[in-house]
Amino acid sequence: MRVLREADYIIFNNSTIRQCGKNFMVSKSTVHKDMAERLPKINKTLFDMVQEVLKKNLSERHIRGGKATKEKYEGKVKKTA
Repeated sequence: MRVLREADYIIFNNSTIRQCGKNFMVSKSTVHKDMAERLPKINKTLFDMVQEVLKKNLSERHIRGGKATKEKYEGKVKKTA
């Protein structure tokens, strides 16, 4: 079942919704719906574990975005210099 495979992938790889969607070749909206609506009906324990990973990702999101922006502009400066 795709929902359970996605949940396992997120937990064991500490991945984001987007990374999971890319891995399973489905949209991030599909993964989100699977995790938010379908998984709790199938396996509440697994749902709780996925939620912990997703909460961690949410709290770190602004840091990852800042790093990506920094790397982008540092790369631009190095290329033009």
